[in-house]
Amino acid sequence: MRNTTLILLLATGLGLNAQGPMTMSLQQAMDHAAQYSYSVRTNELEAEKARRKIKEVMAIGLPQIDASGGIQNYIDVPISVVPNFFGEGPEFLEAQFGVPWTLSGQVQLNQLIFDGSYLIGLQATKELKQQSDQELELAIRDARAAAAKAYYGVLAAEEGAEALRESVPVLERSLTEAQAMQETGFMEETDVDRIRIELANTRDQLMVFERQQVLALNLLRFYLGVPSGTPMELTDDLQELIDAPDERALVGQPMDMAGHVEHRIAESQVRLQTLNVRNEKAAYWPRLNGFLSHQQQAFGFNDVVETDWYPGTLWGVNLQVPIFSSGMRANKVKQADLTLQQVEVNKQRVEQQLALEEAQARSDVETAQALYDNQRDRLELARRVFERTSTKFTEGLSSSFELTTEQGNYLSQQQAYIQRLADLVNARTELRKTLDLF
Repeated sequence: MRNTTLILLLATGLGLNAQGPMTMSLQQAMDHAAQYSYSVRTNELEAEKARRKIKEVMAIGLPQIDASGGIQNYIDVPISVVPNFFGEGPEFLEAQFGVPWTLSGQVQLNQLIFDGSYLIGLQATKELKQQSDQELELAIRDARAAAAKAYYGVLAAEEGAEALRESVPVLERSLTEAQAMQETGFMEETDVDRIRIELANTRDQLMVFERQQVLALNLLRFYLGVPSGTPMELTDDLQELIDAPDERALVGQPMDMAGHVEHRIAESQVRLQTLNVRNEKAAYWPRLNGFLSHQQQAFGFNDVVETDWYPGTLWGVNLQVPIFSSGMRANKVKQADLTLQQVEVNKQRVEQQLALEEAQARSDVETAQALYDNQRDRLELARRVFERTSTKFTEGLSSSFELTTEQGNYLSQQQAYIQRLADLVNARTELRKTLDLF
């Protein structure tokens, strides 16, 4: 059913691409990555392999039927020498016991009656299925987090480019005015060159942001599992995402340790290894198998198929009782016990690591939020200073040095703002991932 849905959605996506770009909100991008990202699709196939492995294990305890057949032809029928019991003639007689052609067919039914390892294996299959589902859930979470980071990266690069696009016309106007003043003798060439250099720097920085936007968009396509070059339009506004109440309240969200997917995987590993210890101990138990076999044989010189067929039917049971293995089974049990201790230690490590990552992620969000708020205020101050200086320069009340200085400061504050903005959204994404809320 899911494969059919996938085909329909891909067909729909191709149709949309033919008509125009894919439009995606942040939520839609995360949902798309949760279904079609390369890592999720790989883990889905791995989960399907685990389900097939479960069925393979279950089939061990079900009836097994095998058929075999064969045909034999003696080019020379073996000759045996026997004593001459007739009393006359040679002491030994030559005799052929057999015919040139032998045709046989056999069907055998095998049934496992008792095997301790199989009974424990049946319990392990349920745990294995649960673990494969949890690993798929982990892959989906990571895919959603990666898509969110890439989505934010595109919006941040776009925000930086847009800010610089607003600065370029202002500098271009200042340069035009400065050149006019130079021609009339009211400004030196050095002052004009300063503005020209600042304009070139701003254009270079704009080019950097535009290329970063292209790279970030390609990265987003990769995490979404769509072909490179697919037209894409992002619909969410970055500022609205940052100021969303649920995003601001994220830092106060508690962690559910018991429900965390990484903790559940660690617990599943402990349960699986516990079953493995029991499986190694089950090697001391006897095994009992039953079988039923039926065969047909035909013998002849030429028309062997048309001769009489002779049946043979056999049934029985096989009992295997382990008695002495020179310590091999005991050491296997001990190794399994040691591995169990390792996974129990790993479970404790996961618990402590999650707690440490939670504390670190919360601290990172709080720090990033404070730095972002401060930088936003500084950017607004730098913008006002630059606008006032630009106005003064136009009126002849400010020098080109002051103008380029304030423009450079404003550009520097813009770059710092974009960096603080990116740090904030990345910190929030990591916290959401740490809390297993994707």
